Amino acid sequence: MKVYLDNCCLNRPFDEQSSLVVRLETEAKLHVQELVRQSEIQLLWSFVLDYKNAANPFDEVRNRIAEWKKRAVADCDLSDEIAVKAHELMGLGLRQMDASHVACAISLGADCFLSTDKKILNKPIMGVEVMNPIDFVRKYSDGE
Repeated sequence: MKVYLDNCCLNRPFDEQSSLVVRLETEAKLHVQELVRQSEIQLLWSFVLDYKNAANPFDEVRNRIAEWKKRAVADCDLSDEIAVKAHELMGLGLRQMDASHVACAISLGADCFLSTDKKILNKPIMGVEVMNPIDFVRKYSDGE
């Protein structure tokens, strides 16, 4: 299984953890990364992740997230195909960067696109299963 985690998902462990939902999303995201480490699922990457992560003002967070690129089995570059698909997805009300994330995931053949952003999760996106990391763990865990 191939998964794409967007920036808000990758950043979740670095967010304020006082909310129960944030803590649960953090634990689920960390579980997904452990599955990547164990080669049980494959991580996908894109130029959008690089761009958004480069803008992170916190060096430690930026560096820790960037390390995950080394574990990715595929990396999507900007292309006309991605731009067209992103423009199409913007028609659903997605912001440009979010639409570009999703377009990359679809282009790379992702099975799941993981996000904690409700503005993405609540859209009727075709071509990839879009879900919160908690729902991913619930759906795909081996009965843990």
